[in-house]
Amino acid sequence: MSGTALTTAGRTARPRAAAGTDSARLRWSRRLQHGGWFVAPFLVLYALFVVLPVVRGLYLSFTDANISGDHTGFVGLANYREALRDPLVWDSLWHSTQFTLCVVPLIVLVALLMALVAHHTVHLKWLWRLCFFAPFLLPSAVVGNLWWWLFQPTNGMVNHVLGLDTPWLTQKSTAMLAVVVATLWWTVGFSFLLYLAALQNIPQHLYEAAELDGANALKRMLYITVPNLRSITGLVVALQVLASLQVFDQAVVMYQFGPGPEESTRTFVQYTLEQGFTTYRVGYASAISFVLFVIVAAVAFARVWLLKSREEATR
Repeated sequence: MSGTALTTAGRTARPRAAAGTDSARLRWSRRLQHGGWFVAPFLVLYALFVVLPVVRGLYLSFTDANISGDHTGFVGLANYREALRDPLVWDSLWHSTQFTLCVVPLIVLVALLMALVAHHTVHLKWLWRLCFFAPFLLPSAVVGNLWWWLFQPTNGMVNHVLGLDTPWLTQKSTAMLAVVVATLWWTVGFSFLLYLAALQNIPQHLYEAAELDGANALKRMLYITVPNLRSITGLVVALQVLASLQVFDQAVVMYQFGPGPEESTRTFVQYTLEQGFTTYRVGYASAISFVLFVIVAAVAFARVWLLKSREEATR
């Protein structure tokens, strides 16, 4: 092709590219014009109740503000340095981590078993699903008070059924276990629904082909069900880790707004609120809360990174 032809082709390509760009901008403008009004109320509320409080909290974390807001002075990173040296911060973080390490595997295992039962049950499927999911609809205050009564050493149902006289809520060795059991019963229904939906999406012909090849139920479970649930299991683990690190409601209600026996159930969120609303150190409480924010964000980004790495590896 001659130089004249190349020049002519380049001149015609540039207007086409410009026209394509203008067309894309026009389509985007029309979408924004029609859909923007529907999104605007949400964006306004999100900015008022999420973005602005986060920005305000970040500013307060660099000050010595108290709950009244008087005599606020800039202290730089002093609150963060104090948080890193505060032993109660590390103790409460360990309690939240301990709770997470206990409750997340249990939720994954129990939710999967519940989903398998509900999926393979022939009769009264709706009743199984209702019974498994119903506790998730209860408020945290109801759950906390309910299990506070169930774990009573004298007239509690747990000791009555098990034939024990264990003071679950008043001794350090069982205090966190009581919170784990209550949380498992309360929140497993959500993960159960995720697993149930994933089980229903597994092609049935895979099980039929495996059965024709002589695979028993255990092998079908290990080589068909579990691999097809890998992605939903990763989602359940990520969601439960993020939620468990922020545990607060049920633990506080079960222990009557206290830190538990020998402060064994004081979680990170509870300690943050104590600093803000008991000692009135709003600036220090804001700094602690952003420490938790960094931890939760790191877990979320790790989940996204692992998911992308797995997708790239399977290509």
